[in-house]
Amino acid sequence: MLKFTSLVNKKIMLQRIRVSNVFSFSPGYRRRALLLSCFFITAICWSCKREDMPVQGVFYCISMKIADKMLQLDQPALNQEIVTGQPLLISLNFPVDAASVATGIQLVDQQQTDIPLVVSLLDDDKTVSASPASPLGFQQEYSVKISNELRSKDGRYCSPQVTGFKTKAGVLKVDSVVVGGINLLGAPPVKDVDWNFVGRVYFNHALNTSTVTQTSIKLFRSGFFASVQFSFEHHDSVLVIAADQPLRHYDKYTLYLGSSIAGNDGYAMGDFSKSFYTALDVAPKFPVISDAALLDQVQRQTFRYFWDFGHPVSGLARERNTSGDIVTSGGSGFGVMSIIVGVERGFITRSEGVARWKKTVGFLKNTAQRYHGAWPHWLNGATGATVPFSTKDNGADLVETSYLMEGLLTVRQYLNAADAEEAQLMADIQYLWETVEWDWFTRGGQNVLYWHWSPNYQWEMNHPIKGYNECLITYFLAACSPTHPISAAVYHQGWASSGQIANNNSYFGYNLPLGYAYGGPLFFAHYSFLGLDPRNLKDTYADYWIQNTHHSLINQAYCVSNPLRKIGYSAQCWGLTASDNQVGYNAHSPTNDLGVITPTAALSSFPYTPAESMEALHFFYYQLGDRLWGQYGFYDAFNVTDGWYGDSYLAIDQGPIVVMLENYRTGKLWNLFMSSPEVATGAAKLGFSY
Repeated sequence: MLKFTSLVNKKIMLQRIRVSNVFSFSPGYRRRALLLSCFFITAICWSCKREDMPVQGVFYCISMKIADKMLQLDQPALNQEIVTGQPLLISLNFPVDAASVATGIQLVDQQQTDIPLVVSLLDDDKTVSASPASPLGFQQEYSVKISNELRSKDGRYCSPQVTGFKTKAGVLKVDSVVVGGINLLGAPPVKDVDWNFVGRVYFNHALNTSTVTQTSIKLFRSGFFASVQFSFEHHDSVLVIAADQPLRHYDKYTLYLGSSIAGNDGYAMGDFSKSFYTALDVAPKFPVISDAALLDQVQRQTFRYFWDFGHPVSGLARERNTSGDIVTSGGSGFGVMSIIVGVERGFITRSEGVARWKKTVGFLKNTAQRYHGAWPHWLNGATGATVPFSTKDNGADLVETSYLMEGLLTVRQYLNAADAEEAQLMADIQYLWETVEWDWFTRGGQNVLYWHWSPNYQWEMNHPIKGYNECLITYFLAACSPTHPISAAVYHQGWASSGQIANNNSYFGYNLPLGYAYGGPLFFAHYSFLGLDPRNLKDTYADYWIQNTHHSLINQAYCVSNPLRKIGYSAQCWGLTASDNQVGYNAHSPTNDLGVITPTAALSSFPYTPAESMEALHFFYYQLGDRLWGQYGFYDAFNVTDGWYGDSYLAIDQGPIVVMLENYRTGKLWNLFMSSPEVATGAAKLGFSY
């Protein structure tokens, strides 16, 4: 209206100028000119009053959108791809004349062919909803044209506007993947899938079969890709995938389909992957033998880690099977005890055992670095030099020293003083025992022992040894020392924290006298008790047979309950303790459950849970023996949830299996260690009965 009024005003002004100019002409001419001007002005005024005269230039499109995508009106090239099947919504600044929509709004394809529209008016007729009468094509370009034939209800012409958009590809989706009646798209975790894998992948649209290739289909587990064949069914809407060989049982697999797979008619798919777990193959992996023969087999094979793999110079136990010259003081304590089992079970001769002990004890006495009588955690097995466990842990490790002395004292009690060679070995062990300065690790007379001391960093590790954990043997031996003993106050105030080590809560119906919730990692029940006999051991704080038995039963019951739904946990497959895992090493427990089962946990608890541990042994050996059993017995750990099976051996995990199985069978190592005359002195000092 503003533009039109301005135009009228300009015309009136022009006529005024013309009228003024006519007076310079003759009177007749002036009269004729004046009459014409009046007629013109009258005509203009009459025309302004006509109600059917359209008003131009003020009716226009405010915005256009499809679903949640706003179209750029001035820059169509910037418009995002649009999902088909949604109406085009055109917002205008005045209500629309419905009759003008059919000719005023057009949708055309790239060939400028009109696309019929079904329209309706919304928002008090200010919004036009225009839907294609038939589905638009995928990945096609379209233009939206608004012409001045579109009018408002009050007769205004719409300003012309042209924009466009491109449709997205059709979405090719996997509706289901069925293997042996199990849908892999079911609620995770999907378990017990047939290892003879034939899977049918059901799509929502027929496939373009030329886009399906061997490289676009992958069926794999960690480090391994299965070879597969494929075919099509149901008018190419079902992809059949068959593995050439049976998949590995009781493992995690992933089916992957690449985005290069496409459907007909422009349907496209993103990457698709789905993980699942194959069923357990219950067939025995080794011939079934008697339980006694099976225990012999486990002890024999596990013992070989210390015998065949002991360091050739020092005889000490390598930290793990990949450690080279790095040997472990604590693991070597477990190793020298396992040699007793080797002799008693006939795996080696007594003379062979004595020769190995002589090499080991001689190296510890004459070559290995010591700090106030204590050994470091790690040593170079060839030179005896300290290998730092961490930057500041490059000196004495009192806890590892206690494991080593636990083993050496047990060997001392096994040796025959009537034999000159063995008597000398006994004397050398006694020398090592008497030169450990246990009391010095009270750090100037405090009522607590400290774990570490470094010649470079002194006490900067600042790690007081407090219970309840794997370190009971450290305090017990410190109290037993004939030369550098600690007082009872160090035990009661340091280790026991004046009684604060108590737990006395019940878990799964088992009361736990000491320690952390659910007992912590299961090695707490093993390391100190390879020699220290818990069968009748009691003090002010606990009955240690109950402590260790209930700790083991809680660990097993937790795995049965499986609150985190880890794959594979059961009454037969249990045992959480410190071990390797899929990303390194960790102290696994019910409160730190990473899905890792460690065979040493259940097997080293044989004295406490013979029935439950035997079930676990049967499962590990017969059901998973193809995966877990190797040259030196059971591999360290496995995690079915993450599809990981270890291939490592650790001295501190192999040793307790050999020793605790023997304690379960004969009590041999318990009887030897407890026969040490110093044990009675230390037990009396600390208030132990046994």
